[in-house]
Amino acid sequence: MAVRPPADVACALCDRPLGAKVEWHHVVPRSEGGRETAPVHPICHRTIHASVGNAELARDYADLGALRAREDIARFLRWVAGKPADFHAPVRRGR
Repeated sequence: MAVRPPADVACALCDRPLGAKVEWHHVVPRSEGGRETAPVHPICHRTIHASVGNAELARDYADLGALRAREDIARFLRWVAGKPADFHAPVRRGR
């Protein structure tokens, strides 16, 4: 999706300001019937999908607060907190 969120909108996962690249995360995956999207950094989006499968996202983490509380995601959020908006690094698959 190419729609850019307003400048004052932060990443739905890490709450840092969004950078030049924005991706749209389906809170409940489309494959599981989801339609609602939220703007996220590419690194945050890749971390979500590297950590949690679509069925589990739909079943247990449709609420982003619950996703943020997950131990591996919380550890990622502490690590990425001080990084610039357009920070990029490889994301390891953790499932």
